[in-house]
Amino acid sequence: MADREVGEALAGSFLAELPAEVVSELVASGERADYPAGTTIYQPGSEPQTVLVVRGLLRNFLLSPEGRQVSYRYTRPGDVLGIPVLVGGPVNVGVQAVEPSSLFRISARTLTAAARRDSRVSWAIAEFVTRRLYENLEQTAVNAFGSVRQRVAVHLLDLASARQGPAGRLTARVSQQELADAVGSVREVVARVLRQLRTAGVIATAADRIVILDATRLYVESAGSARA
Repeated sequence: MADREVGEALAGSFLAELPAEVVSELVASGERADYPAGTTIYQPGSEPQTVLVVRGLLRNFLLSPEGRQVSYRYTRPGDVLGIPVLVGGPVNVGVQAVEPSSLFRISARTLTAAARRDSRVSWAIAEFVTRRLYENLEQTAVNAFGSVRQRVAVHLLDLASARQGPAGRLTARVSQQELADAVGSVREVVARVLRQLRTAGVIATAADRIVILDATRLYVESAGSARA
């Protein structure tokens, strides 16, 4: 039986829109798993799996044939991962825990069977995938057209989480000039943004590194409204 945290995450997800009997099936056949920060939960090309995020912050990334990574979204409690691959199959994407995270594994077989027999389930899945597409497009727009503060937040999260080991602190080894070059700005503007984030308690800075103290708040900065 699902615990209170799982119930809250479920209520905030698209799964709550499914018929009650289907939700009961998914809860009865699911299981919860906890992961320390830095753990790669899903390896690129692995067998598809579907999970509900109960707690934490997760980085979803694409992997190039050369092994390079690029993050395309971050997921939080109430998000459901692995829905598109139920139809499309394995793809070169991975999922990593940026903060200590908890997931509730959902039976892909149970959900797929429900979608095939009940149009309400298949329509809810179609709506969810459409919303996710729009969210990814919005994040792409932030990466391309967002404010310097947004782009700095995105780049710091990507740099730090790509090198994070299990239970390790999120640290981006980058200079202010390198960061300015990466986000298409100048060092003075980036220095001001870093100072603001440091004052807010989101990061700490050293000569050759930036330590992320609050990954969730930095994620919120990366997805916030554009600023001048």
